[in-house]
Amino acid sequence: QEHLVESGGGLVQTGGSMRLSCTVFGRTLSTVATGWFRQAPGKEREFVAAITWSGGNTFYPDSLKGRFTASRDKSKNTAYLQMNSLSPEDTAVYYCATTKGGNARLARTYDNWGQGTQVTVSS
Repeated sequence: QEHLVESGGGLVQTGGSMRLSCTVFGRTLSTVATGWFRQAPGKEREFVAAITWSGGNTFYPDSLKGRFTASRDKSKNTAYLQMNSLSPEDTAVYYCATTKGGNARLARTYDNWGQGTQVTVSS
């Protein structure tokens, strides 16, 4: 089973930027994409972004398109989430996850999950 390790979370001011990293140890060719989700207290898990490993195709919800950007470095087996123009509404635990295929916008598509990293945006 793949082991996902996230980093890059922390405290940032409103309007600031932050980049999260997700290293996929033991990634196989069956893993076609890495997704990003977030969950705030009392809220459902929300799709943030996804990127395929082979072609680098990206997916975003309309609400975040243009502000969040997913990327990946195949040689490092690492996916990144660049977050810009952050606001307190972005405060949540952010998770990366890998999938062997399916609808990248759905959490149930994903097989393995990272430990989560807290992102707190101060007002």
